[in-house]
Amino acid sequence: MTFPESGEIQPGTTSNEEIVAPLPRITLQAFCETPAVAAAMQGVVADRRMDKAHARIQMGGPAAAVEAFRAAPTPNVIVLETVSDPATLVANLDALSESCDAGTKVVVIGHVNDVQLYRDLIRRGVSEYLIAPLQTLDVLRTLSELYIAPEARHLGRVIAVTGAKGGVGASTVAHNISWAIARSLDASTVIVDLDIAFGTAGLNFNQDPPQGIAEAVFAPERLDANMLDRLLSRCSDNLALLAAPAMLDRTIDLGEEALEQLLDLLRASVPYIVLDVPHQWGAWVKRTLLGADEIVIVAEPELASLRNAKNFIDLARAARPNDTGARLVLNQVGMPKRPEIAAAEFAKTLGVEVLSTIPFDAQLFGTAANNGQMIAEVQAGSKANEAFTQIASALTGRGEARRGRRSLLEPLVSKLKRRKAS
Repeated sequence: MTFPESGEIQPGTTSNEEIVAPLPRITLQAFCETPAVAAAMQGVVADRRMDKAHARIQMGGPAAAVEAFRAAPTPNVIVLETVSDPATLVANLDALSESCDAGTKVVVIGHVNDVQLYRDLIRRGVSEYLIAPLQTLDVLRTLSELYIAPEARHLGRVIAVTGAKGGVGASTVAHNISWAIARSLDASTVIVDLDIAFGTAGLNFNQDPPQGIAEAVFAPERLDANMLDRLLSRCSDNLALLAAPAMLDRTIDLGEEALEQLLDLLRASVPYIVLDVPHQWGAWVKRTLLGADEIVIVAEPELASLRNAKNFIDLARAARPNDTGARLVLNQVGMPKRPEIAAAEFAKTLGVEVLSTIPFDAQLFGTAANNGQMIAEVQAGSKANEAFTQIASALTGRGEARRGRRSLLEPLVSKLKRRKAS
């Protein structure tokens, strides 16, 4: 938080687009005094970013914390809400400090908007002072920043792409989105093919690397930044691929946390990570999808896709209340002689906007697939390529920023042209 030199503290703001890093395996205890802050802390504990943390919430405020830890070890983080006057709060903190273990971090949530109090608390070793009322993401951001080094604050955004059912072209969409982010929006990107047995990313990018996702997943004890760098296959200046072996010599029975170390390493080193998530359902698939910063559901305009997409979107709404909802992309729209559900009806039924519709073009997509090329390489001016660029812009926010900068220059350019003409 940034505080002005004098006067009141300005409450921070946050948005669902902000990347808040997941917390490590810590213990946390919160001592609240009002139902509103207790409810906010319940929302924090239920958030996906707290999956590894063990948290407990109770009422009583700082006085209860002092009593609780007189003869008990303190957790990694103590969150204290106070409604008392500053002198009482300071007295409780002094008493708490006598039993605090080394390394315990204390976050205070108060109702007094005062810079001097903040400075007094920081001098006493309090990690942060937040002002109620506050949002769930305000607390999550603060807790996350307690464990992230300043040089690692800019974490990569994970975009998970999956199909509402098999055969809807989700892999093709994921690969072309990656290409658009890397080439059209000029951002470093890694595409990760999670379909270990049948993945097509290597074929679509015309790559045949000897190593890939299997080495990262099946030997996690060896995985580090150097090994990951060796496993990545370079597709272009800004795009790297973690390919699937597409071999059936072993079954794929991954544990729920099988991808966590890999994703942590990618987040720390690459601005954008696109996951090509196979159409299957297991604990690791569910955890990967719900743990991503963005979820993209690819569907065809027909009934089975509508039902399955609704299930995905409802799950995301329930499990990720503090995140952007799952995005919907309609693929293969306008297939000849096929009855289709209109995009507007699709959106109305699901209660979400259709992020983009990609037209059916068997010739274009077939040529790209057989040549190991992206749609932009085959026909850059196609409507499909425009759709991929639009999706990439929406998921990253970079396209809007670029358009904004160009529009600011337009009056100057026009003025210079008029001067030259005269």
